[in-house]
Amino acid sequence: MAIRNASAVWNGTLKEGSGTMKLGSGAFEGAFSHASRFAEGTGSNPEELIGAAHAGCFSMFLSALLTKAGYTPTEIRTSARVHLTDGPTISLIELDTEAEVPNVDDKVFQENVSAAKQNCPVSKALASVEIKVNAKLV
Repeated sequence: MAIRNASAVWNGTLKEGSGTMKLGSGAFEGAFSHASRFAEGTGSNPEELIGAAHAGCFSMFLSALLTKAGYTPTEIRTSARVHLTDGPTISLIELDTEAEVPNVDDKVFQENVSAAKQNCPVSKALASVEIKVNAKLV
């Protein structure tokens, strides 16, 4: 299986410093700071990248499960809200999914959503975090 890479550099103190995060593929490189992580400053933050990773992984895994069950998804759109609370701690990730899947009924769809929530690799990596999924067929 694949090994993926990413890197980060931080310069300075926590509040006055700044850094950059970079994906090994080169698809993303962005700045981050205390303000972009804990307030509304310009730049990215680790939680935003975790949210993107989780939304992507969940969508792909759900597609795989539905395909295995005999359904061909047209599109699966997932957004993530990653809650950073005191500690700081990631305390909750909320995934909102809308899927276009011809001929699947909601019961079968929701069963596959539940399986994807439990078994996508990013969900497994975040096992200590509460994960909620709101999924609907469109």
